[in-house]
Amino acid sequence: MRIAKVIGSVTLSRCHPAMAGSRLRCVLPVDDIAQIDSDDFSGSELLVTWDELGAGNGDLIALAEGPEAAQPFQPQIKCIDAYNAAILDHIDLQ
Repeated sequence: MRIAKVIGSVTLSRCHPAMAGSRLRCVLPVDDIAQIDSDDFSGSELLVTWDELGAGNGDLIALAEGPEAAQPFQPQIKCIDAYNAAILDHIDLQ
């Protein structure tokens, strides 16, 4: 699981019925602790993540990727590679 910052949304003109009821968000994974408070994500790759929690632009989220991203939907099959597992309100680094 990684931390990522929401930077936008994906808008579809049509979608598969299995995708109804959620949003697709554009996120940038946090690769360095210094990126949490800044907007410099020059080395990060853009990911599209499945969001049922309602994260907005600028929110930090917990991002599950790979086979673990599809686990909450069992026994249904959803073709997703990244899933918003949590919206992070506060991060305390010591």
